[in-house]
Amino acid sequence: MRPHPGATERRIAWHFTLLTFAIAGVFSGGLIVAGRFGYAVSNVVSTVPEFLANVPFSIYILSPAIASYVVLRAHRRVTGPLQWIRLVFVLRGRPAGALLAVAALLMYFTIHLCISGPSATALPWTMFLLSLPGNLVIGGMEEAGWMSALQPELDRRWGFVRSSLVVGVIWLLWHVPLFFIPGTNHASGVIDFGMFAVQVLTFRFLYGAIFRAGGGNGVLLCILTHTVFNAASFTLGIPPTSWPGTLAANAAVLALALTAAALFPRSGAAVRR
Repeated sequence: MRPHPGATERRIAWHFTLLTFAIAGVFSGGLIVAGRFGYAVSNVVSTVPEFLANVPFSIYILSPAIASYVVLRAHRRVTGPLQWIRLVFVLRGRPAGALLAVAALLMYFTIHLCISGPSATALPWTMFLLSLPGNLVIGGMEEAGWMSALQPELDRRWGFVRSSLVVGVIWLLWHVPLFFIPGTNHASGVIDFGMFAVQVLTFRFLYGAIFRAGGGNGVLLCILTHTVFNAASFTLGIPPTSWPGTLAANAAVLALALTAAALFPRSGAAVRR
């Protein structure tokens, strides 16, 4: 008896989500417990012990990418690491995806800066370039999981708005341990949870729209957008800092994402497997 159409995709989505939270729960839980004994995430890694201390945190952050590979291989969608890398890092796609990503980032930061004002913690732009590799691993590579094994499948099944909301809530819950791990900006109180939730939910819509608009390289564009967003936020010093700036910037990004999704009604391309 042949499986019902979409049954495999549903299993992939469920297995991916469960494995992601299992990995994240084990490592983030361990880090929270270790925090009671003096552990803290190191923002500046200059020694081998500091690097090793950050490995468990890196595994937590990379849990979506790790789960994507394990689940897609278990379901025979990829045969090994090289095929998974080729699936995620597709270079060719529609220019519309890249244009949308650039427009959204420029819109977000311009509006936020105009309303919230320049930050006292802003850094030289050289730091933006220097922080890109770190933000690719600790941030950008999340999308290698969310956008290869979860959101596009739900988009095709449920539509853009519902899938973006569901994955946005999942993504927000996955971030919650950051507010309890010593050494993170979240745990230090720099980031307000309410403003962070608004931003997370909005950008889930944006990544879904970028995937639709980009086509074949949708996953890679989401990785790059996430990386640049984190690096620019770090450089400009504007994590969510004020409700007016947060609401205005995210409202504009959300409107842009909804418009783009309407122009590209189908998920850009089925993730190549």
